[in-house]
Amino acid sequence: MEFHYHRTGPSPDLATIEQAIAQLDPAVLVDADDFARVRISTVLDEYALLDCLWRAGVQVAMGELERQPSVCCGGCGG
Repeated sequence: MEFHYHRTGPSPDLATIEQAIAQLDPAVLVDADDFARVRISTVLDEYALLDCLWRAGVQVAMGELERQPSVCCGGCGG
């Protein structure tokens, strides 16, 4: 699943976020763009993801997480 949230203030430490999520999902991908958006691709649901974000020091509310439509083509078997 892919989630986005729009950051406010300075950019969060993406490595810290990735490490917190990787404890539950080693294949997680985290990045940010120039439009203050953080993108997270993970197998976690919203609740587990929020818990990881909070443990990483990122105070995101449930309503701020935007779950994206699936872009999976199924080609890798997943």
